[in-house]
Amino acid sequence: MSPATAVASFVLIWWITLFAVLPWGVRSQHEGEDKLAPGTDPGAPITLRFGRKLAWTTVIAALIFAGFYGSYVGHLLSLDYLVNLLGVHYVE
Repeated sequence: MSPATAVASFVLIWWITLFAVLPWGVRSQHEGEDKLAPGTDPGAPITLRFGRKLAWTTVIAALIFAGFYGSYVGHLLSLDYLVNLLGVHYVE
């Protein structure tokens, strides 16, 4: 795998993981005991904790990428195996 492909794959995995991690631990103003901030929606989060979410996203994406990279380098997943798994028939 070329370095450019590895970086592109990691970035793609990172973005998908970010959207999975964003809702973790979110409490809305409506659920909290605090008063609503004037001019905001009751469903707006109390605190975002974006730095923590970015850190979790990076850790999880690195683990997922390491698994895929290890499978690629170790030849655990081949194109023929994936084609057979999906039931696609192609002519060479």
